[in-house]
Amino acid sequence: MRARRLVSILLLLQTRQRMTAQELADELEVSARTIYRDVESLSAAGVPLYGEPGHEGGYRLLEGFRTKLTGLTAGEAESLFLTGLPAAAAELGLGAVVTAAQLKLKAALPAELRDRAERITERFYLDAPAWYRGADRTPHLTEVADAVWNNRVVRMRYLRWAEPHETTRTAHPYGLVLKAGRWYLVAGAAGRIRTYRISRIVDLHVLDERFSRPAGFDLATHWQAYLEQFDARRHRGEATIRLSPHALERLPHLVEPTVAGAARRTAEAPDAAGWTEVTIPIESVDQALPELLKLGADAEVLAPAELRERLTTTLEALNRIYGTA
Repeated sequence: MRARRLVSILLLLQTRQRMTAQELADELEVSARTIYRDVESLSAAGVPLYGEPGHEGGYRLLEGFRTKLTGLTAGEAESLFLTGLPAAAAELGLGAVVTAAQLKLKAALPAELRDRAERITERFYLDAPAWYRGADRTPHLTEVADAVWNNRVVRMRYLRWAEPHETTRTAHPYGLVLKAGRWYLVAGAAGRIRTYRISRIVDLHVLDERFSRPAGFDLATHWQAYLEQFDARRHRGEATIRLSPHALERLPHLVEPTVAGAARRTAEAPDAAGWTEVTIPIESVDQALPELLKLGADAEVLAPAELRERLTTTLEALNRIYGTA
């Protein structure tokens, strides 16, 4: 374990050039005191490692010193070939680059690890789009990716849901996210960080102007916060429903996780008939109606009254169509 940590310290300092003891400790999940001992051991072993005092200080390796990447385990070698995401890389215009990088990595690996790594590509394949839905057409994706990489300002015509549907935006592209087969751009525009679906970009121009990314911006952290806020914004109402035992069991397979989770948290004790009353979030009556029809006769809407009335009207219309009483 300690030997692996010492190698990790060397690799971290090679890639990041300077790190404080606390930064190394946080990265390796040990105490700062442990890092101090490790650094002493590396210095005693002849590694040209030195510390710089002050606010901008930290540990550095002597300029020009590099250590070869040795001691790669079988699991580590295999995991490198799981991170390639070849389909996504091809969409970004990087397919040939990823292929070349994998070939170089294979050539550098010992024969045993090379065979294990090749088995990964033979046995695992990532298909990002969800079932029953094709991937978006994204003719501007490569241009957007180039702007993200080079911190270039973009001007785009964008087709949004709200009116006016077509709008023009000048944006600072911070990052790209692939979610369920759909590409999204996270960008700064009009003083806010906004999210744009790439397939809804009608026209795009990459400008010569460059921008600086916000200090401390982390794409993964922002995206998770965005998803939570998105659910909170769209679920503006609630519905109270009764579920049969069968519906309660099937619910996670029929509705999205947010709704199923709310039902689980609000479930009351079953009544004499075994049915359970729950409260779930809804976007609107129009959105909730087809979702609740999935449950058939295993669910009864108690509130709001408008949703119950709409459901009753729909069922009466179905009765007329099928000629039942």
